[in-house]
Amino acid sequence: MAGTNAVLGGGGFHHVAMKAKDFDAAVKFYKALGFTERISWGQGDNRAVMLDAGDGNYLEIFAGGSADPKPEGTVVHFALRTGNCDAAIAAARAAGAQVTMEPKNVDIPSQPHKTPVRIAFCRGPGGEVIEFFQNELT
Repeated sequence: MAGTNAVLGGGGFHHVAMKAKDFDAAVKFYKALGFTERISWGQGDNRAVMLDAGDGNYLEIFAGGSADPKPEGTVVHFALRTGNCDAAIAAARAAGAQVTMEPKNVDIPSQPHKTPVRIAFCRGPGGEVIEFFQNELT
């Protein structure tokens, strides 16, 4: 439920930001997954764009990223909510993603009852780890 965090005065994530070594390839990849450009600014290695994931949550992509390998750091992956995990991973594959885990059903052993989900993972054009997360399986 959006807007219920009294401390933040609304709450929820606004965006995830990443720095891309190939800005144009990254933007093209996420647009192939249905993201839409909302705003962009700058030139060359100072370019950036905000892409709407479809629900008002954004992916912010900055140009000028390094081709050097990146340590995992504190962000392990980001998950994109989907109503069809299989179709989402197929779209990612068609856009050039390296699929690292094919779609599978998982029961999260949560309380008060397990939560069935379907998930898949891939790597985006900059090496970022993306999870497609489909909950409320029927």
